[in-house]
Amino acid sequence: MFATHWQWCTNFIFMNLDDRVAVFRELGEKIKSLSKDEIGDLSNKAKNTNPWFIEENVTNALEGISFMLEEEKLKKWTSSYTISENIPKVVGIVMAGNIPLVGFHDLLCVLISGHFAAIKPSSDDHELTKTLIQWIEEIEPRFKKNLEIRDQLTDVDAVIATGSDNTSRYFEYYFKDIPHIIRKNRTSVAVLDGNELPEDLSNLGEDIFSYFGLGCRNVSKVFTPLGFDLRDVFPHFESFDNCIDHHKYRNNYDYHKSIYLVNKTPHLDTGFLLTISTDDLVSPVSVLYHQEYDSEENLSKVLEAQQDKIQCVIGKGYIPFGDAQRPELWDYADNIDTMKFLLGLGD
Repeated sequence: MFATHWQWCTNFIFMNLDDRVAVFRELGEKIKSLSKDEIGDLSNKAKNTNPWFIEENVTNALEGISFMLEEEKLKKWTSSYTISENIPKVVGIVMAGNIPLVGFHDLLCVLISGHFAAIKPSSDDHELTKTLIQWIEEIEPRFKKNLEIRDQLTDVDAVIATGSDNTSRYFEYYFKDIPHIIRKNRTSVAVLDGNELPEDLSNLGEDIFSYFGLGCRNVSKVFTPLGFDLRDVFPHFESFDNCIDHHKYRNNYDYHKSIYLVNKTPHLDTGFLLTISTDDLVSPVSVLYHQEYDSEENLSKVLEAQQDKIQCVIGKGYIPFGDAQRPELWDYADNIDTMKFLLGLGD
């Protein structure tokens, strides 16, 4: 499974770090310059493959990438590592497809660290990934020799794979003999203390409803103090009621509502969001889980016990409301430093 470097090193083009950073800075600028029509055309192509990828979601994903690729952020991020020009490795990237371009950060890390990227896009996100790679190669043609889309990830030296709990077991077995990062299902939660401002609760809506709640950084559960009436929050979510107009979201909502009614499961219903009280963590699309806490100490114990399933926590003293889907370059998935992993491959 290890790559035979003589097969590809003659094609690989060494680029210095400043050049690589400049490419992604320019990529961020290109994304910012896209017109609404250009984004609309791209969204239509993506939506043909994945109906969840509506224009709003593609726009949000592109804005999130351009947000990361600001020059000062790139310099701050890369300056915290010693990035030497060692012999590059072939790094496989198995990308997820739950939200648009969710695999971009892994690709960025592999290329910035100076390795060769062997990319296996999700079939749900192939169109957007292919377009982004095309933009990178147009900005810097030398990258045509340093990355490649593959159907299978054979002959790789290391791998970064993102998938479900089920596929992670396959990845763990298949890539057991090489360095790897294997990511499983995760979700995010919010903590309310009862003193939130109206804008906090509106921003919480962004954390819940963006991408229809399909991302691991989307809030699927809220923790509230004892006696807190969750219905007081609902008016702040009304601007997101158009999610019910999407047929796949509506199908989820209708299905789970019928299950709760048939089973006489106590629940609240806004007309576009269902909430139930449960100790469970990962809610389905159109459902928000809710759990009360009686003290910050006990809440901390609950969060700690489930830390392997929680991607991030939103709230005062945590990630600010509204920022769940606006990670910085240094906000690594599963709290695993991807750059440190990649830079260690040359040791």
